[in-house]
Amino acid sequence: MLKRHITAAAATVTVGALAFVVAAPAQATEYTSALKVRGIQYNAPGTDRNSCSSGNTHQEYLTIKNYSKTKTVNLKGYLVKDAAGNRFTFTANHYLQPNDYVKLRGGNGADSDAGNVVHRDNCNFMWNNDRDTIYLVKPTGYRADAHAYTKSGSDRDGNGYITYHS
Repeated sequence: MLKRHITAAAATVTVGALAFVVAAPAQATEYTSALKVRGIQYNAPGTDRNSCSSGNTHQEYLTIKNYSKTKTVNLKGYLVKDAAGNRFTFTANHYLQPNDYVKLRGGNGADSDAGNVVHRDNCNFMWNNDRDTIYLVKPTGYRADAHAYTKSGSDRDGNGYITYHS
C-alpha cells in the first residue's frame, strides 16, 4: 500500500513539472517593468551610410512604450544597449505618461517630449541588419526588457521593422 502512494505522488509531481515546463517556453523572458520595447526599425530604408549630413542613421529607431495604465515613468538613467556593447543612456528627464511612447533615433536632432523623440546624437548605426539583441536596462541595473532578433527569423515581411509588445 505504501508503494502505491509513493508512485501516485511521483506521478503527480511529474505531471506538475511537465505543466510548468510547457507553460514557460525557454525563449520567453518577461520582466516586471512598465517600460517595454514596442518595436525596432533595425534596418533603415535605403543604402546604409554613417553620415550625419547625408546618411540614413536617423531612420533607424527603437520605440519604447510605457505600458502602465496609471504610472508616469522618467527615462532618465535608463540604458539601451545591444549585444556588441553599443549603448545609449537617457541623461535628461523625459517623462512617459501611461500608454505614451518615445522613439530613440540615430543621428542628431532636437529631442522633444511633444514629438516623442530622443536622438542618440551619434551618426553610426546601433543595430545590426542581420541579427542583434536589444536590452532596456533600468537605472537600478535590472533589465526592463530584452529581445533578440534575426532578419530571417523575426522580420516576416522583410521591411526592417519588428514589433514586440502590442
